[in-house]
Amino acid sequence: MRTINLHAAQRDDLETLECLMQFYTYDFSEWLPLKLAEHGFFNILPLTDYWRKPATRPFLIRVDGELAGFVTVDDETHRPGIEHNIGYLFVTRRFRGQGVAKFVVSTLLSRFPGQWQIFHIEANQTARLFWAAVMPHLTGGEYSLHHPSIGGYPCTLYRFEKSPPSPAPGPIP
Repeated sequence: MRTINLHAAQRDDLETLECLMQFYTYDFSEWLPLKLAEHGFFNILPLTDYWRKPATRPFLIRVDGELAGFVTVDDETHRPGIEHNIGYLFVTRRFRGQGVAKFVVSTLLSRFPGQWQIFHIEANQTARLFWAAVMPHLTGGEYSLHHPSIGGYPCTLYRFEKSPPSPAPGPIP
């Protein structure tokens, strides 16, 4: 049985997050016109301001102690009244299809109750299939579906509310 952990990233993890962004960008180059620079890396600007925003909460994903990806929760939303957004979700190919992303998202939803959005670009078939499969389970089927254009790309946006976990029943006095 694998152990999946989600660790809040610290200031010292910024370089690790930026390195993982290269792999995230590589995956997205299948659907977006992203090009490698002559030095072999994608010309993406460091996201220093994004990482430092108080509402941005980055997490490193580890499977059996091994770095397996990252995820961020932020407040960069596309609908009024939404509080939380999954800004980035990246699981390395080695750990995909093993329930890692589902565990990570479920954990985040329980840690951050409130109004949520999760979106993906339509061209990303892997994300489309993943979210369509897990969204009913994660929300109890209580979500709305929208199809906006974000950054000029057709997207699917899920909107839902996640309530705080109910306290465990205590002894009856």
